[in-house]
Amino acid sequence: MAQRVAVNDGAAGSKRTSRVRVAVRLRPYMDKQDEKSEGSCVRGLGPQKLEIINWRNATETLQYQFDVFHGEETTQQEVFLTSVKPILPHILNGQNASVFAYGPTGAGKTHTMLGSQEQPGVIPRAVKEVFNLVGAQKKEQDGWEYSIGMSYLEIYNEKVLDLLSPGSQDLPIREDKDRNILIPGLTHTPLSSFADFDTHFIPASLNRTTASTKLNQRSSRSHAILLIKVVKSQRGPPHRQQTGKLYLVDLAGSEDNRRTGNQGIRLKESGAINLSLFTLSKVVDALNTGAGGRVPYRDSKLTRLLQDSLGGSAHSVMITNIAPEYKYYFDTFSALNFAAKSKQIVNRPFVRETVLAPTIAPGKRTREEQEAGGSGEPQNKRSKEGKKAEHSPSPPLHPQSSPDSSVLDRLLALEKMMMGSAERERLNLLKTVAQSRKEIQMLKEKQKELEDKANMFNKQKETTEKESKDALLFKTDLPPLHRKQSTAAKPRKQQAVVTPLQVSQVQPLQQCAVVCKPSQTLVKKKRVQTEVCDGKENIGVDLHPVEDVNWESRLDPALLEQSRKKILQTLNSGSLKELKSLQQIGDKKAKLIMGWREINGDFTQVEDLKKIEGVTVKRFSSFIKANILSSMGK
Repeated sequence: MAQRVAVNDGAAGSKRTSRVRVAVRLRPYMDKQDEKSEGSCVRGLGPQKLEIINWRNATETLQYQFDVFHGEETTQQEVFLTSVKPILPHILNGQNASVFAYGPTGAGKTHTMLGSQEQPGVIPRAVKEVFNLVGAQKKEQDGWEYSIGMSYLEIYNEKVLDLLSPGSQDLPIREDKDRNILIPGLTHTPLSSFADFDTHFIPASLNRTTASTKLNQRSSRSHAILLIKVVKSQRGPPHRQQTGKLYLVDLAGSEDNRRTGNQGIRLKESGAINLSLFTLSKVVDALNTGAGGRVPYRDSKLTRLLQDSLGGSAHSVMITNIAPEYKYYFDTFSALNFAAKSKQIVNRPFVRETVLAPTIAPGKRTREEQEAGGSGEPQNKRSKEGKKAEHSPSPPLHPQSSPDSSVLDRLLALEKMMMGSAERERLNLLKTVAQSRKEIQMLKEKQKELEDKANMFNKQKETTEKESKDALLFKTDLPPLHRKQSTAAKPRKQQAVVTPLQVSQVQPLQQCAVVCKPSQTLVKKKRVQTEVCDGKENIGVDLHPVEDVNWESRLDPALLEQSRKKILQTLNSGSLKELKSLQQIGDKKAKLIMGWREINGDFTQVEDLKKIEGVTVKRFSSFIKANILSSMGK
């Protein structure tokens, strides 16, 4: 069984931190003369300081200080020895290291990382140094074995492509349980020597996507990442294994499409490059903020792969390449500001080590009892084990099978550490389980209480419904009565209508009026009626009026026709106020009449009023009767 162990390099119990080292390299002038012939916009002030012209005020300069400043005359070897070589021994001790070149397009990043056959860059020099370090370690430490392998990929248009296997498709990026970044399906090639590395690396470099722009004849259109993996294994027990990784990254340069003249696919590539570099800048800003917020590693595949190099567990070096010409001024200014922010990032490297757990020997209990004083175990546990040992003594050790004392002491210390951590984990797990059970029990009690309340509420509701149903059944045992609309039935309360007296010949009431005694039926209905001489003209107040169907026949035809014409004239030419003055015509019906009049013209006869919405035959008859009688009364 193997267990992952993190080993710290710092003082006792404290994690070692490593700040990102930033080196700035100034490219020499190109063959073409500067456009403004004003000389360089950047000047070195020493091995660590430089200055750049302030674009807001040409008489001022802005000064920067970094870990190393490489001027125009600096060679490839000086860059390697000063900036890269010091971090390479860490990968032989199970730690990670990262070197990446940053800067605008045409500033010399690829030359710094790859170089040429006459002037090799950082990548071939670093790999050769790794093989030299491994060879030296093999001579000094006989009990260890070393294996070296390489992987090579590019990020083109946000796609991860394997350069050692050109036919491969976009590869996914994964993270294991230990938060290590993995790329399933990426080719891993074992290496036995530097010559073996050359045979694989040179053809793979030709697979990288490049193109020509106005600023660079061979511009990188993708980010290239070379991974060198060194595994250090112990031959004898406890068979420790340490894994170190070296990331060598050649980033594509940020581009101003107005100056590069990119079009079509070049423009799309430039957009992907600038987007990933912008995400890289956001990651640096988030790490410098230090507020514990979200760091947007997942917003780009480049930052996802550089997660270990920026704010992770690697010893990192960033080589910022800048150009001296004035046409690169703003690109150089932005690159220097990015480098100044990056040097504030702090990584926390640690050793990645795997140890095989030792098997427990038969006489192990006796040895633990002998060293129980310094083991830190509880006293009651040691006393119980001592009593058991008295009754059942352990078998004696065989001298020929026991390892040497130093290895034995290390095994015992390792086992105590593992047992102690396992015991703590078990106690923490038991505590968590007990707490979870207590919470579950509380939730169950609360749920039961809510269910009881719900049942009680349902019972009360059922009881109430049953009582109301019984009461309803008691009240409505008989079928409901259907009231008939008749003259004998008591109508709704209405305003008493006084029928006007139509007198053709005025006669004295004293001579011809006869007061008739109301019958018993009329008294019951509370009806008061007065009959006039011949019975044709009546004056009465009927509290329960009965609809009189033949009321028109008792009126003078001339007066009736005159009233109809007057009503028709009001309907055709009356204003809203005049229409509302008619009986049974309110504001709503008056507006409907005016609307109908505007659409269909004048009313040809009073009966056309039935065409108005809401005017039924019965309401029309009541309207005619009320208005004619009202006009005659006036």
